[in-house]
Amino acid sequence: MTDIRELLLSRIRDVADYPEPGVMFKDITPLLADPAAFTALTDALAEIAERTGATKIVGLEARGFILGAPVAVRAGLGFIPVRKAGKLPGATLAQAYDLEYGSAEIEVHAEDLSADDRVLVIDDVLATGGTAEASVQLIRRAGAEVAGLAVLMELGFLSGRARLEPALNGAPLEALLTV
Repeated sequence: MTDIRELLLSRIRDVADYPEPGVMFKDITPLLADPAAFTALTDALAEIAERTGATKIVGLEARGFILGAPVAVRAGLGFIPVRKAGKLPGATLAQAYDLEYGSAEIEVHAEDLSADDRVLVIDDVLATGGTAEASVQLIRRAGAEVAGLAVLMELGFLSGRARLEPALNGAPLEALLTV
């Protein structure tokens, strides 16, 4: 696993002062552009999906779509997008959550999930945990079980794990990298 961590870290670019001064943005586009690194990431996340017994993958808008869809294909599972409010057609189930300044809302097509599903949530970064926590609540409200949460990178200094662990109720939270 050390080799994969080194590979992934070597393909993540730091961008200073983006999107605002004082922020060090972790850009994963070089990782996505490298087929060996993207394949290694997909394989590692698919292994987590298999280990957790997931039957569906939920990807969080937008980079969670990029990571989650190939994981679902690799693991032979369905993929469910969780979108920002107003982006999905038809009937949706919504979950509001608080942001640092204000609030936001995410939605899912509830009919895509059932009581028989064990759902692994996939995203690129775990920061404060607000969106991930809302997705866990949304999945449970849709009647499915949360198998866990897997991310490429956890920003440990933002304490998202501490916020999420009670919501996960014993389901695993796995980060391939912690920075």
